[in-house]
Amino acid sequence: MIAEIIVDVQNSQVDKVFDYNIPSSFDFLKIGYRVVVPFGNRKIEGYIIGIKNSTDCPPDKLKSIISVCDEYPLILPEIVELIKFMKDKLYLRLIDGIRLAIPSQVKKSDYKFVSFVTLNDENLEDYLKTLNKRNQNIPKIIECLRQNGKVEVGFLNSKYGNANVKKLINSGILSIQKNKINRLKISDKSQNKVELTSLQKTCVKDILKSTDKPIVLYGVTGSGKTEVYMNVIDKVLSQGKTALMLVPEISLTPQMVRVFSDRFGTSIAVLHSALSVGEKHDEWLRIYSNDAKIVIGARSAIFAPLSNIGVIIIDEEHDSSYLSDSNPRYFTQDIAVFRAKYNKCPLVLGSATPSIETFYKTQTHEYNLTQMPVRVNQKPMPKIEIVDMCNEFRHGNNTILSLRLLEKLDETIKNNNQAILFINRRGFSSYLMCRECSYIPKCTECDANLVYHKDENVLKCHYCGKKFKVLTKCPQCGSNSIKLGATGTQQIVELIHEHFPKVSVFRLDNDSVKNKSSYSEILSKFGSTKPSILVGTQMVTKGHDFPKVTLVGIVDADISLFNYSYKANETTFQLVTQVSGRAGRCDQAGEVVLQTYVPKNPVYLTSANYDYKKFYDKEINLRETTKFPPFAKIVRVLLTSEDDNLVKNATHKLILKLKDLRVNYGDKFFFLEAMKSPVNKIKNKHRYQVVLRFNNSIESEVIQKIYDVLDNLKNNKLSVFVELNPNSLS
Repeated sequence: MIAEIIVDVQNSQVDKVFDYNIPSSFDFLKIGYRVVVPFGNRKIEGYIIGIKNSTDCPPDKLKSIISVCDEYPLILPEIVELIKFMKDKLYLRLIDGIRLAIPSQVKKSDYKFVSFVTLNDENLEDYLKTLNKRNQNIPKIIECLRQNGKVEVGFLNSKYGNANVKKLINSGILSIQKNKINRLKISDKSQNKVELTSLQKTCVKDILKSTDKPIVLYGVTGSGKTEVYMNVIDKVLSQGKTALMLVPEISLTPQMVRVFSDRFGTSIAVLHSALSVGEKHDEWLRIYSNDAKIVIGARSAIFAPLSNIGVIIIDEEHDSSYLSDSNPRYFTQDIAVFRAKYNKCPLVLGSATPSIETFYKTQTHEYNLTQMPVRVNQKPMPKIEIVDMCNEFRHGNNTILSLRLLEKLDETIKNNNQAILFINRRGFSSYLMCRECSYIPKCTECDANLVYHKDENVLKCHYCGKKFKVLTKCPQCGSNSIKLGATGTQQIVELIHEHFPKVSVFRLDNDSVKNKSSYSEILSKFGSTKPSILVGTQMVTKGHDFPKVTLVGIVDADISLFNYSYKANETTFQLVTQVSGRAGRCDQAGEVVLQTYVPKNPVYLTSANYDYKKFYDKEINLRETTKFPPFAKIVRVLLTSEDDNLVKNATHKLILKLKDLRVNYGDKFFFLEAMKSPVNKIKNKHRYQVVLRFNNSIESEVIQKIYDVLDNLKNNKLSVFVELNPNSLS
């Protein structure tokens, strides 16, 4: 028998299937096994993705598998098919797909075992008579075991001394055993089901019968989407199936895990990139072995080794984090659609603000739609008040906080309530600039302005993380006059402290969340402190439910509105709606103060009325007129290399090969240009891109042409990424 094997080498030139002979001693092998094979003059690992009876490889060149790495196949048949799909549709290397499916932690780590002891009563009374009465710890150890039955050796050692525990084990009074434990602790069930509203019940029924196509769950913030998710999962578990639940941010995972573990206990497993090596190893194998029936995680959890999936849920489906912007690049929804079709199960896309492309598919009946247009407690959505910052400036207020926002904050504090302030820019200031010569410090490895972080007193690159000393004078002209750029979260916290020195202020952004427990700790402290104010970036906009939050302040709504992305309007509407929904979720009414320099912009006017349908109608009309998605396909081919000439020449060759597309397809081809990437260097790699926009009807031919051209550009020193409808062109 012949095994078709992908070798574990991350090199485009060897990203193909190699045939190897299966020795008779390994006749048990099947698809998915990890093996060791000879490759050139090396022995390397590979993965079996197919088995056949014959090969075209000459007998004198056909090599045999050397050894088998595991007792079971690591890759499920479904995942093998998924990897092939990703290569064909997303221009990913086969080994990239395998590495997404099998985290390195699974191969590098092992189970954790902990020693426990139990009490052996047989000779206990005789032994106690022989004890030195001055040793009080041994009776305490025995009493501890009488009360608890089984106790961890480490606990007894730390409390009563290693020597005493060892003496009891050697005397046969204690019996020792090793137990396998999971390094990630998940609490057991503690909550019963809640009664669903009639709208929620309808949504559950709609979802369960939508096995032929994805279904969009459109529900306003606070409408009870999570309860719908849990009831759907409950139904599929009762049928002996499993469930996959995705959240947009790693930071949201602990919160969702708490909610789900209250309902489902240890049936859940967690997968995301912030887990430790040991935790990820344990969770992955719990899922693989079917010990866990529900997987909760961020984007990477879509590759979880679940079998017999009964439902896949993508919460906040509109969120940009579901599109991977680093190698390997993929759109989570594409993978979810494949897995849902493979398992013939519902795929739920939940959001209060569905993406334009997703909602358009409900209007063209490509997707089903179910809706919850009101909050579960029947409370009204918080009132949004738009503040004109130009007017503030005209009246002498040149700070970033309007008088109206300060007034509302003061009122909130006096009522012993809480407020959330949202500004989607971390750090203290977005840049420093010399007032004399306009010099702005940039990262030495990236084409990016350095951001001032006052709490660390450093300039930091938000692309590579490199830190630099803060300017005291301009290195170019020697001037001491240094200007601060746009305001970030740290500066807002400082301003709030100046206005309300006695109020607790918490900050939630990527800088304050330094480890996996920081996020929960910050939110826990904020939740238990009244009055208090939480300042944060996009991390504060979704998933939070604080009963005492009655005010949301959107400090600079224009940040996303004036982005150069075609999705700028959509992103702004989504952020405003999502963060506004954090206020007034319980008994007290909520209020929102939205600060902008363009108060009459239609995006803000529709946001203020929570009128998603009206916003959608305007935006879809604009997209159709200007020929942008969903009425066209945008492709970005990003080329990067440390060698500027190499990547420049490769880009030139690519654009020359693609120019005939514009001629061949005429008015179906809207745009084709090669250019430097707006951020033209990251981590010392030069970045160029070719951007194409064309009619949907020619998508498959154009993308195949791109892939064919790229196959001829393969070079070990050149990295190429293909992105479909990218969120950003930076």
